[in-house]
Amino acid sequence: PARRRTGLPEQRRGPRLTTPDDDLESPVPTAPGSRQGPPAVGEVLLAFDFGTRRIGVAVGQTLTGSATAIGALPCKHGTPDWAAVDTCIAQWAPARLLVGLPYNMDGSETTTTAVCREFGAQLAERSRLPVAYVDERLTSNAAYDELRDERRSGARARRIRPEDIDANAARLILTTWMTQ
Repeated sequence: PARRRTGLPEQRRGPRLTTPDDDLESPVPTAPGSRQGPPAVGEVLLAFDFGTRRIGVAVGQTLTGSATAIGALPCKHGTPDWAAVDTCIAQWAPARLLVGLPYNMDGSETTTTAVCREFGAQLAERSRLPVAYVDERLTSNAAYDELRDERRSGARARRIRPEDIDANAARLILTTWMTQ
């Protein structure tokens, strides 16, 4: 029989169940990159790179410090496909969600920063999970550069698609949060 390791939390599968009388803290922090308490050992995280056409998604774990781009979800005219978002959250059962906030190089907000905050607020309301915002300055450029280098070195066989860039940008958002 399999032996259970003590001290490590059991990884959950399936949707997180809550009851109406659960005492939940405010799920949306106000400061970019803010955390709601320290991450638990082995905590699963989902990061989102929100865009008006696609939402890049990455999954990570705090125990190993790993982050993996898992794909992009559809978004039409700035409206997310909430069924796809809910399915993704149910599939990975994260303990926390991360949303990238775009800023200009001088630190001022871009035209999409407010839309990303609204997406994060809706995520928190729908999932009842804590949402942290991460400064995502230049993540899409860095994501493209990484993928281009992989393609040039032969590590990546197929061409770079916009969905790949969005998912890799979400991975960079997650990596940024874990290293802060």
